[in-house]
Amino acid sequence: MVGRAAVSGRQSPVESPSALLPTAGRIGLTVAGLVAIVVGGALLTVPATFHAGNGIEYAGNSSLLSEARSAGGSLLATGVLVMLGGYVRRLTYTAALVGAVVYLAYGLSRLLGMALDGPPAAGLVAATVVELILGAVCGRLVLRYDRQPRSPLLSDGA
Repeated sequence: MVGRAAVSGRQSPVESPSALLPTAGRIGLTVAGLVAIVVGGALLTVPATFHAGNGIEYAGNSSLLSEARSAGGSLLATGVLVMLGGYVRRLTYTAALVGAVVYLAYGLSRLLGMALDGPPAAGLVAATVVELILGAVCGRLVLRYDRQPRSPLLSDGA
């Protein structure tokens, strides 16, 4: 890379997007990150309103609201990390792995819930589909990244 980073001898943490991931990978991490940011932000700030559309009522239960807000904060932070992975080379693998784990955990947990408890509201069924798709997208990026050669400093060999 020619420019300020090459002159100073330091590598810029944010490089040109084309040097990081193909466009599909950048789009996948960006969309996965934005979805988690929006859902997490809504759960953190307006959990009762967010869940009301699916028939979930909090009825002033401050403990339940606290649980929803804490999950929202975690999702919001996860979304920021996942989205940054499309643009910050050092975060790409970690972001894709975290995105895959979080989205697949949500989607598969919902499927287990459907098997044990019966089908939830249609919006939650749709959320399951979206979570499984985004988890698969992030998982595909992890698998593709795993096939790239590693630096000798990071290898497990002696």
